Amino acid sequence: MDLSESYWDNRYKTNNTGWDIGHISTPIKTYIDQLTNKDLKILIPGAGNAYEAEYLFHSGFKNVYVIDFSKTALDNIKARIPEFPKSQMIQGNFFHLNDHFDLVIEQTFFCAINPELRIKYVKKMHEILKPNGKLVGLLFDMPLTQTEPPFGGCEADYRNYFSPYFNIELSPCYNSIKPRHGRELFIKMTHKQVD
Repeated sequence: MDLSESYWDNRYKTNNTGWDIGHISTPIKTYIDQLTNKDLKILIPGAGNAYEAEYLFHSGFKNVYVIDFSKTALDNIKARIPEFPKSQMIQGNFFHLNDHFDLVIEQTFFCAINPELRIKYVKKMHEILKPNGKLVGLLFDMPLTQTEPPFGGCEADYRNYFSPYFNIELSPCYNSIKPRHGRELFIKMTHKQVD
C-alpha cells in the first residue's frame, strides 16, 4: 500500500480528494466557536487544504500550525490565505514532528494513515500534546477497510488505542455533514500523565 509523500501529493495535483468538502466541517466549526483562548497553540495534522486552519486564523487564532506530506496541499493553503505564516506550514511526516501543542484538531488524518500506524499515532499525539492538552475532532465510525483511505474503524477499537494515554470523551456526532451522518464519532481526548 503506497501512502507516500508522492502518493498524497499526486492526489492533490489531480484533485482526487473525495474527503475534501471544500469548507470547515460543522462539528469542528461548532467546537472552535466555543473556544475563548486565542493564544492556544494548535496543530492540524494531515491538514490537506486546511479549511480548519483558515477558519481558526480568520477567527483570531494566530498560533495555528499545519503539517502535510503534500507540497501541493500547502501551496493551496498559501494561495487561499497568503497572510498565513509560512513558518507555521510544515511539509513533512507527522511522526517526525518535534514540537508541543495545546490542541490538535483531528479531521480525516487518523483514518488516512496505514492502520498499522495507529498505536504509533496515539503515542505521538501523547508526546506532542502539552499536559492537559486535547485531541479534538472526528473519527469515522464505519467498517475498517484494507485497500485505501479512509480506513474507518469503530468506537471499541478507538477506546482500546487511546485509553492508556488519554481521558476519552467519544460519542456519535450529532451535527455531521449530510454525507457523513451516522458515520462519524466526535472525540475529545485529554492528555493524561503516563508513568
